[in-house]
Amino acid sequence: MLDGAALFLDFDGTLVPLADTPDAVHVDDDLLSMLVRLRDRLDGRLAIVSGRSIATLRDLGFGDFLMSGTHGLEFAHPGEDVKAPPRLPAIDAVEAAFNDFVADKPGLLVERKSISVGLHFRGAPIWGEAAGALADLLARDHGLALQHGKMLYELRPGGADKGSALTALMQEAPMAGGIPVFIGDDVTDEEGFAAAAHLGGAGILVGTPRPTLASFSLEQVAAVRHYLMEGAAG
Repeated sequence: MLDGAALFLDFDGTLVPLADTPDAVHVDDDLLSMLVRLRDRLDGRLAIVSGRSIATLRDLGFGDFLMSGTHGLEFAHPGEDVKAPPRLPAIDAVEAAFNDFVADKPGLLVERKSISVGLHFRGAPIWGEAAGALADLLARDHGLALQHGKMLYELRPGGADKGSALTALMQEAPMAGGIPVFIGDDVTDEEGFAAAAHLGGAGILVGTPRPTLASFSLEQVAAVRHYLMEGAAG
């Protein structure tokens, strides 16, 4: 399926298992070297498309890859500056409100990103409903987009998603001319699946089966690794 593909890869829950906290993930050298081989076999047509900021992805070792971060708001080619809108004062206001909310609630975590902010409740699911209500209120008050994730609420500027990221990247080298294949695990990847299908490609859902726009599935991160290794080997 990867022959002729323009391959778009989510990060958390796709290339690495989900962790209790965002900074607990581990990217091993074998993964990075395999992705380099796969990218070269695809004539460069491999991109990381993530909710993480590009700065974080680069810190994790992905600096040599084409990337879109923060749900389609950021773009960067290897060795080039990140193209992204400025951080809005509203994001700082939301971050302060999130920090006030978690101050007396152990297990909650505020994740500061370059142009967005997330509220994680994986460590304290009992607060999930209250966290969602707060995120919804702040999104409406500040005119921001509310992004739902796995045990996460993220507030960010609107106007982009992983589908728009795929569509934009498919219009330029090196992705142009390939058949788009988007691999992801979260509801935030559904727009990517839809965009890939619209452009004649397909989505691949990772993890537990659920209603999805993806046409194919892989059961877990280990299966993704095996699939990509086979593609890298040709």
